[in-house]
Amino acid sequence: MALTSSPAPVAFLGPAGTYTELAALLACPEQPHLHSQGSHPLVPYPTIIACLEAVATGQQEWAVVPVENSVEGGVSMTLDALWQLEGLQIYQALILPIRHALMGRAKALEQIEQVYSHPQALAQCQVWLGSHLPQATLIPTRSTTEELDRVQTQPMAAVIASERAAALYKLPILACPINDHPDNCTRFWVIGRSQPKADLASPGGSHTSLAFSLPENVPGALLKPLQVFAEQGLNMSRIESRPTKKSAGTYVFFVDLENAPDQPYLSPKVIAALEQIAETLKLLGSYPVHDLSKQGGIAFPN
Repeated sequence: MALTSSPAPVAFLGPAGTYTELAALLACPEQPHLHSQGSHPLVPYPTIIACLEAVATGQQEWAVVPVENSVEGGVSMTLDALWQLEGLQIYQALILPIRHALMGRAKALEQIEQVYSHPQALAQCQVWLGSHLPQATLIPTRSTTEELDRVQTQPMAAVIASERAAALYKLPILACPINDHPDNCTRFWVIGRSQPKADLASPGGSHTSLAFSLPENVPGALLKPLQVFAEQGLNMSRIESRPTKKSAGTYVFFVDLENAPDQPYLSPKVIAALEQIAETLKLLGSYPVHDLSKQGGIAFPN
Protein backbone atom coordinates (compact mmCIF):
# COMPACT_ATOMS: atom_id res chain seq x y z
CA MET A 1 0.00 0.00 0.00
CA ALA A 2 1.48 3.35 -1.00
CA LEU A 3 1.39 6.28 1.34
CA THR A 4 -1.41 8.66 0.53
CA SER A 5 -0.69 11.96 -1.15
CA SER A 6 -2.80 13.82 1.42
CA PRO A 7 -0.84 16.21 3.66
CA ALA A 8 -0.98 13.94 6.72
CA PRO A 9 1.63 14.84 9.37
CA VAL A 10 4.52 12.50 10.18
CA ALA A 11 5.60 12.03 13.82
CA PHE A 12 9.34 11.86 14.50
CA LEU A 13 11.74 11.91 17.45
CA GLY A 14 12.54 15.58 17.92
CA PRO A 15 13.54 18.32 18.31
CA ALA A 16 14.42 19.36 14.76
CA GLY A 17 17.72 18.15 13.38
CA THR A 18 17.64 14.53 14.58
CA TYR A 19 18.58 11.68 12.30
CA THR A 20 14.98 10.51 12.60
CA GLU A 21 13.77 13.81 11.16
CA LEU A 22 16.23 13.43 8.30
CA ALA A 23 15.00 9.87 7.71
CA ALA A 24 11.43 11.19 7.60
CA LEU A 25 12.42 13.82 5.03
CA LEU A 26 14.25 11.27 2.90
CA ALA A 27 11.82 8.38 3.29
CA CYS A 28 10.14 6.77 0.32
CA PRO A 29 11.94 8.09 -2.77
CA GLU A 30 8.95 7.13 -4.93
CA GLN A 31 6.70 9.33 -2.77
CA PRO A 32 7.71 12.95 -3.58
CA HIS A 33 5.08 14.37 -1.22
CA LEU A 34 7.07 13.06 1.74
CA HIS A 35 10.09 15.19 0.83
CA SER A 36 8.45 18.49 1.62
CA GLN A 37 7.60 19.66 5.10
CA GLY A 38 5.16 22.05 3.50
CA SER A 39 2.99 19.36 1.89
CA HIS A 40 3.62 16.62 4.47
CA PRO A 41 4.45 18.40 7.76
CA LEU A 42 6.69 16.75 10.34
CA VAL A 43 5.65 16.80 14.00
CA PRO A 44 8.34 16.36 16.69
CA TYR A 45 7.71 14.18 19.74
CA PRO A 46 9.95 13.86 22.82
CA THR A 47 10.25 10.06 22.77
CA ILE A 48 9.98 7.13 20.36
CA ILE A 49 7.04 5.62 22.21
CA ALA A 50 5.22 8.97 22.06
CA CYS A 51 5.60 8.90 18.25
CA LEU A 52 4.12 5.42 18.00
CA GLU A 53 1.36 6.12 20.51
CA ALA A 54 0.35 9.13 18.40
CA VAL A 55 -0.24 6.79 15.44
CA ALA A 56 -1.84 4.02 17.50
CA THR A 57 -4.37 6.46 18.99
CA GLY A 58 -5.11 8.18 15.67
CA GLN A 59 -3.49 11.52 16.53
CA GLN A 60 -1.11 11.15 13.58
CA GLU A 61 -1.24 9.03 10.45
CA TRP A 62 2.47 8.20 10.17
CA ALA A 63 5.59 7.92 12.32
CA VAL A 64 9.23 7.37 11.43
CA VAL A 65 11.25 5.60 14.14
CA PRO A 66 14.73 4.03 14.37
CA VAL A 67 14.79 0.27 14.78
CA GLU A 68 18.41 -0.86 14.44
CA ASN A 69 21.92 0.57 14.28
CA SER A 70 24.69 -1.34 12.57
CA VAL A 71 27.05 -0.75 15.52
CA GLU A 72 24.84 -0.75 18.63
CA GLY A 73 22.09 -3.10 17.49
CA GLY A 74 18.35 -2.90 18.04
CA VAL A 75 16.50 0.10 19.45
CA SER A 76 14.70 -1.46 22.40
CA MET A 77 12.14 1.35 22.81
CA THR A 78 10.87 0.83 19.26
CA LEU A 79 10.63 -2.95 19.58
CA ASP A 80 8.93 -2.83 22.98
CA ALA A 81 6.39 -0.25 21.79
CA LEU A 82 5.50 -2.27 18.69
CA TRP A 83 4.86 -5.32 20.85
CA GLN A 84 2.77 -3.44 23.40
CA LEU A 85 0.71 -1.23 21.08
CA GLU A 86 -2.03 -2.50 18.78
CA GLY A 87 -2.97 -1.62 15.22
CA LEU A 88 0.47 -0.59 13.92
CA GLN A 89 2.03 -1.67 10.63
CA ILE A 90 5.43 -1.22 8.97
CA TYR A 91 5.02 0.30 5.52
CA GLN A 92 8.60 1.00 4.47
CA ALA A 93 12.18 0.83 5.73
CA LEU A 94 15.01 3.26 5.16
CA ILE A 95 18.70 2.63 5.85
CA LEU A 96 20.51 5.90 6.49
CA PRO A 97 24.30 6.41 6.74
CA ILE A 98 25.29 8.09 10.01
CA ARG A 99 28.01 10.76 10.33
CA HIS A 100 28.30 12.08 13.87
CA ALA A 101 29.63 15.59 14.45
CA LEU A 102 30.79 17.22 17.68
CA MET A 103 29.46 20.77 17.91
CA GLY A 104 29.59 23.59 20.40
CA ARG A 105 31.09 26.98 21.28
CA ALA A 106 34.32 25.75 22.86
CA LYS A 107 37.53 27.30 21.53
CA ALA A 108 39.42 24.04 22.03
CA LEU A 109 38.54 20.43 22.79
CA GLU A 110 40.38 20.70 26.11
CA GLN A 111 37.73 23.16 27.33
CA ILE A 112 34.84 20.70 26.97
CA GLU A 113 33.59 19.28 30.27
CA GLN A 114 30.25 17.74 29.21
CA VAL A 115 29.15 15.97 26.04
CA TYR A 116 25.42 15.50 25.50
CA SER A 117 23.71 13.12 23.07
CA HIS A 118 21.42 10.14 22.67
CA PRO A 119 22.88 6.99 24.34
CA GLN A 120 23.27 5.30 20.96
CA ALA A 121 25.28 8.22 19.56
CA LEU A 122 27.52 8.31 22.65
CA ALA A 123 28.15 4.57 22.31
CA GLN A 124 28.89 4.86 18.59
CA CYS A 125 31.62 7.44 19.36
CA GLN A 126 33.06 5.97 22.56
CA VAL A 127 36.56 5.26 21.19
CA TRP A 128 36.90 8.76 19.73
CA LEU A 129 35.58 10.34 22.91
CA GLY A 130 37.95 8.34 25.10
CA SER A 131 40.88 9.40 22.96
CA HIS A 132 40.06 13.09 22.35
CA LEU A 133 37.86 14.06 25.33
CA PRO A 134 38.94 11.86 28.24
CA GLN A 135 38.12 14.69 30.67
CA ALA A 136 34.49 15.08 29.55
CA THR A 137 31.44 13.68 31.31
CA LEU A 138 29.10 11.91 28.88
CA ILE A 139 25.45 12.79 29.52
CA PRO A 140 22.68 10.78 27.76
CA THR A 141 19.65 12.62 26.37
CA ARG A 142 16.36 11.59 24.77
CA SER A 143 17.57 12.63 21.30
CA THR A 144 20.74 13.93 19.66
CA THR A 145 19.35 17.46 19.46
CA GLU A 146 17.63 17.81 22.85
CA GLU A 147 20.47 19.85 24.40
CA LEU A 148 21.62 21.89 21.40
CA ASP A 149 20.19 25.09 22.86
CA ARG A 150 22.29 24.54 26.00
CA VAL A 151 25.61 24.74 24.17
CA GLN A 152 24.70 28.12 22.67
CA THR A 153 25.50 29.71 26.04
CA GLN A 154 27.74 27.10 27.68
CA PRO A 155 31.14 26.85 25.94
CA MET A 156 32.20 24.02 28.26
CA ALA A 157 29.42 21.80 26.83
CA ALA A 158 29.23 20.06 23.46
CA VAL A 159 26.69 17.89 21.64
CA ILE A 160 27.02 14.95 19.25
CA ALA A 161 24.51 15.27 16.43
CA SER A 162 24.29 15.43 12.64
CA GLU A 163 25.96 17.97 10.39
CA ARG A 164 22.49 19.07 9.38
CA ALA A 165 21.70 19.83 13.03
CA ALA A 166 24.77 22.05 13.26
CA ALA A 167 23.53 24.02 10.26
CA LEU A 168 19.99 24.32 11.62
CA TYR A 169 21.14 25.55 15.03
CA LYS A 170 24.04 27.59 13.59
CA LEU A 171 26.64 25.88 15.77
CA PRO A 172 30.30 25.41 14.87
CA ILE A 173 31.39 21.84 14.11
CA LEU A 174 34.43 21.05 16.25
CA ALA A 175 35.13 17.62 14.73
CA CYS A 176 33.49 15.39 12.12
CA PRO A 177 33.05 12.52 11.57
CA ILE A 178 33.69 11.17 15.05
CA ASN A 179 31.83 7.85 14.86
CA ASP A 180 34.16 4.93 15.51
CA HIS A 181 32.97 2.97 12.47
CA PRO A 182 32.87 4.77 9.10
CA ASP A 183 30.16 2.46 7.73
CA ASN A 184 27.80 3.27 10.61
CA CYS A 185 24.17 3.27 9.49
CA THR A 186 20.72 3.14 11.09
CA ARG A 187 17.57 1.46 9.83
CA PHE A 188 14.28 3.32 10.24
CA TRP A 189 10.72 2.15 9.83
CA VAL A 190 7.80 4.14 8.44
CA ILE A 191 4.89 3.12 10.67
CA GLY A 192 1.20 3.61 10.02
CA ARG A 193 -2.10 2.16 11.16
CA SER A 194 -2.88 -1.34 9.94
CA GLN A 195 -5.78 -1.53 7.52
CA PRO A 196 -8.98 -3.49 8.21
CA LYS A 197 -8.86 -5.48 4.98
CA ALA A 198 -6.25 -8.22 4.81
CA ASP A 199 -5.21 -7.33 1.26
CA LEU A 200 -4.48 -3.74 2.36
CA ALA A 201 -2.82 -4.51 5.69
CA SER A 202 0.69 -4.56 4.26
CA PRO A 203 2.23 -2.93 1.19
CA GLY A 204 4.39 -5.94 0.37
CA GLY A 205 8.05 -5.89 -0.52
CA SER A 206 11.42 -7.53 -0.03
CA HIS A 207 11.13 -8.04 3.74
CA THR A 208 8.61 -9.17 6.34
CA SER A 209 8.87 -8.42 10.06
CA LEU A 210 7.07 -10.27 12.81
CA ALA A 211 7.26 -10.87 16.55
CA PHE A 212 6.19 -13.82 18.66
CA SER A 213 6.26 -15.19 22.17
CA LEU A 214 6.39 -18.88 23.01
CA PRO A 215 4.06 -20.78 25.37
CA GLU A 216 6.87 -22.29 27.46
CA ASN A 217 10.59 -21.88 27.99
CA VAL A 218 11.73 -25.45 27.31
CA PRO A 219 14.57 -27.00 25.27
CA GLY A 220 13.88 -26.72 21.56
CA ALA A 221 11.04 -24.20 21.90
CA LEU A 222 12.72 -21.62 19.65
CA LEU A 223 13.85 -24.30 17.20
CA LYS A 224 10.28 -24.96 16.08
CA PRO A 225 9.57 -21.53 14.51
CA LEU A 226 13.10 -21.44 13.09
CA GLN A 227 12.43 -24.78 11.40
CA VAL A 228 9.35 -23.29 9.75
CA PHE A 229 11.50 -20.58 8.17
CA ALA A 230 14.14 -23.10 7.07
CA GLU A 231 11.62 -25.50 5.55
CA GLN A 232 10.03 -22.67 3.54
CA GLY A 233 13.41 -21.36 2.35
CA LEU A 234 13.06 -18.04 4.19
CA ASN A 235 16.30 -16.34 5.22
CA MET A 236 16.33 -14.44 8.50
CA SER A 237 18.14 -11.13 8.13
CA ARG A 238 17.69 -10.42 11.87
CA ILE A 239 16.49 -12.07 15.07
CA GLU A 240 16.43 -10.33 18.43
CA SER A 241 14.88 -11.08 21.81
CA ARG A 242 13.30 -8.67 24.28
CA PRO A 243 11.93 -9.46 27.76
CA THR A 244 8.17 -9.92 27.90
CA LYS A 245 8.20 -7.94 31.18
CA LYS A 246 5.83 -10.56 32.61
CA SER A 247 8.36 -12.77 34.41
CA ALA A 248 12.11 -13.36 34.39
CA GLY A 249 13.35 -15.61 31.59
CA THR A 250 10.42 -15.04 29.21
CA TYR A 251 11.05 -13.31 25.89
CA VAL A 252 9.54 -11.88 22.75
CA PHE A 253 11.41 -12.67 19.54
CA PHE A 254 11.57 -10.15 16.71
CA VAL A 255 12.40 -11.57 13.29
CA ASP A 256 13.05 -9.97 9.89
CA LEU A 257 12.66 -12.30 6.92
CA GLU A 258 13.78 -11.88 3.33
CA ASN A 259 10.82 -12.61 1.08
CA ALA A 260 11.22 -14.75 -2.00
CA PRO A 261 11.59 -12.63 -5.18
CA ASP A 262 8.18 -13.72 -6.44
CA GLN A 263 6.46 -13.55 -3.04
CA PRO A 264 6.23 -10.03 -1.54
CA TYR A 265 4.18 -11.30 1.41
CA LEU A 266 4.54 -14.00 4.01
CA SER A 267 2.56 -17.00 2.78
CA PRO A 268 -0.60 -18.12 4.63
CA LYS A 269 1.07 -21.51 5.09
CA VAL A 270 3.92 -19.98 7.09
CA ILE A 271 1.55 -17.84 9.13
CA ALA A 272 -0.63 -20.83 9.96
CA ALA A 273 2.39 -22.88 11.04
CA LEU A 274 3.65 -20.08 13.29
CA GLU A 275 0.22 -19.61 14.85
CA GLN A 276 0.28 -23.27 15.88
CA ILE A 277 3.62 -22.77 17.65
CA ALA A 278 3.53 -19.28 19.12
CA GLU A 279 1.69 -18.14 22.21
CA THR A 280 1.22 -14.73 20.57
CA LEU A 281 2.10 -13.84 16.98
CA LYS A 282 2.19 -10.27 15.62
CA LEU A 283 2.70 -9.71 11.91
CA LEU A 284 4.35 -6.29 11.72
CA GLY A 285 4.30 -5.92 7.95
CA SER A 286 5.77 -6.78 4.56
CA TYR A 287 7.49 -3.78 3.01
CA PRO A 288 10.20 -2.44 0.66
CA VAL A 289 13.64 -1.35 1.91
CA HIS A 290 15.43 1.75 0.61
CA ASP A 291 19.17 1.52 1.36
CA LEU A 292 20.73 4.98 1.11
CA SER A 293 24.00 3.71 2.60
CA LYS A 294 24.79 2.06 -0.73
CA GLN A 295 24.27 5.22 -2.77
CA GLY A 296 27.02 7.67 -3.64
CA GLY A 297 25.61 10.32 -1.35
CA ILE A 298 22.37 11.78 -0.12
CA ALA A 299 20.92 15.24 -0.34
CA PHE A 300 20.31 16.82 3.04
CA PRO A 301 17.06 18.80 2.96
CA ASN A 302 17.03 22.20 4.64
